[in-house]
Amino acid sequence: MRTVTPWARKTFGDTAGRLADLIPASLIRAHARARSGHEGVHTQTLEAYGHGLYAAQYEELAVSLASLSDAAPVRLQSRTLMIVRDHLIYPYCYAKKDVPVTAARLRRATGFRADLIRRHGPEPMQQAFDLDFDESDEPDAHPDLSLLPEDVRLVLVAYACSMSQGVMRIEWGSAELRREDRYLIWHRHEPLPPGA
Repeated sequence: MRTVTPWARKTFGDTAGRLADLIPASLIRAHARARSGHEGVHTQTLEAYGHGLYAAQYEELAVSLASLSDAAPVRLQSRTLMIVRDHLIYPYCYAKKDVPVTAARLRRATGFRADLIRRHGPEPMQQAFDLDFDESDEPDAHPDLSLLPEDVRLVLVAYACSMSQGVMRIEWGSAELRREDRYLIWHRHEPLPPGA
């Protein structure tokens, strides 16, 4: 079992070390499944790999984390995600090359993932200006988010991965979403080395 940081121990208690072992192993298996799927269909594009990785990341994490006594499954967007000690573990492949997690940026500022980060991530470091307009320009949150208790916090598991190089970098922590450019502003992030 890995040695974990004070943040991980405070967030996940005695489960932190097991999580730090299980999460990287799960993502490595998800990559292997996606690569196998791509090789099986013999496409010239990486479409099969990308779709396979997206689906397999959730499945592998759900199977691995189900072994933890303080983990509970929740179905969101037809995927099983795991809540461990009131923290939703959410995987996010942010790059296809080995770049820092601080380069992570969502494709869209709306939709499920963006709403999840805004609703269950940390409070923004810099609050938006309150211009005292009666109408809100915020769209309604994604309906699946009503399935999560309001006090559940989000732990992002952000990783860089490609078909040719595999899982290169994994970090976990908490981040807010900057709406104007869709970058994640990390309040805390810590490495989970794939090969440790």
